[in-house]
Amino acid sequence: QVQLVESGGGLVQAGGSLRLSCVASGSIFSINVMAWYRQAPGKQRESVAAITSGGTTNYADSVKGRFTISRDNTKNTLYLQMNSLKPEDTAVYYCNQESRTTILSSFKNYWGQGTRVTVSS
Repeated sequence: QVQLVESGGGLVQAGGSLRLSCVASGSIFSINVMAWYRQAPGKQRESVAAITSGGTTNYADSVKGRFTISRDNTKNTLYLQMNSLKPEDTAVYYCNQESRTTILSSFKNYWGQGTRVTVSS
């Protein structure tokens, strides 16, 4: 099994910064795409940013230029640097990982438990 544990959430004023981390552990042979999603109260979960094993990144339009996704493949860790935070960034942020446990197994999706980010105006 694979476990994802997020950390780094909290309360911050508008214009401030936070850095989220997601550590993957368990039976991991290789990791393909890693991504951050978020879910605001009363809204559907949405994609925030993603990064491939080769380092190619993709961002939601709402966070481009403010958020930076990165990963440390040696530590199976995903990061999200969030700058210039806005009240509309308030949400629970979830880590997502596409990985496989052996060279012959298929890739599966795994989710963390989420970390709450609250941005006050």
